[in-house]
Amino acid sequence: MNNVSPTGRQVELRLGDVDAQIAQVGASLRSLRIGGIDLVPPYPLDEPTPSCSGVVLAPWPNRVRDGLWDDEGSSRQLAITEPKFGNASHGLLRFTAYEIEQADAGAATLHATIVPQTGYPYLIETNVTYSLHAAGVEVTHALTNRSATAAPVALGTHPFVTIGDVDPHELVLRIPAATAFDTDERMLPTGTSPAEAALRDGIRLGDADLDTGFTALIRDADGRVRTTLTAPDGRRVTLWQGEGFDYLQVYTTPGYPGQALAVAIEPMTAPAEALNSGLGIRRLAPGETWTLSWGIELG
Repeated sequence: MNNVSPTGRQVELRLGDVDAQIAQVGASLRSLRIGGIDLVPPYPLDEPTPSCSGVVLAPWPNRVRDGLWDDEGSSRQLAITEPKFGNASHGLLRFTAYEIEQADAGAATLHATIVPQTGYPYLIETNVTYSLHAAGVEVTHALTNRSATAAPVALGTHPFVTIGDVDPHELVLRIPAATAFDTDERMLPTGTSPAEAALRDGIRLGDADLDTGFTALIRDADGRVRTTLTAPDGRRVTLWQGEGFDYLQVYTTPGYPGQALAVAIEPMTAPAEALNSGLGIRRLAPGETWTLSWGIELG
């Protein structure tokens, strides 16, 4: 652990030819490489996290309209953290420097506590563990309610994914979803529509323009949802999400540092506006722990 930066200390992991860097701020997956090939695009050490790259999103992902939500009859007002659209965005830990609880060559666990505060009167302990393996990384989250009453929670994460020695425009993106969320000018959901079949079949990343939430995800026989990027030579990077991650956000941008084009593939347990719609929100009983996992693999 070294290299203090705007994203805190950096945890360096290595297992064989797989290496990763975890930033203390946001417990974010800052980089992932296999054989020197970037699967997560890195960014300069002296810069804050761009576009929420790799950050853990809790106790809700995405947006809450005007920061207002109804908590079983009690009106709550969250801080507005997306002034451009007037929303509360991406939870309460985005800029938190997590405690580094454990780190060895191939795995690290980071911890942060969500304390009762304006708009969210609950006490939630969170842990995230990054474990390297020969094909990539597996990420495990645990949320525990330390409040005296049931607490509404949701979780997301915001990794960017690539195959670093390929022009990103030529990568083919496949999204296994049947339904997409429609949004208004503030990027808040207004309804749903059938997802484009081309996204399931595969679309050239250079032809995609997405900041889109998806549901009705298609799971494989092992229960995992797999979103993929495939290079012209057949190499494929897969972001998989396990049970509980029933939603997905995909975001493309030409504004990521050092990248002509970048794509975030974001597993979420709930979509935008979930604190109001209730979609995907889980009310944890006092003392209850919720465990979830996802990962990135090259194959």
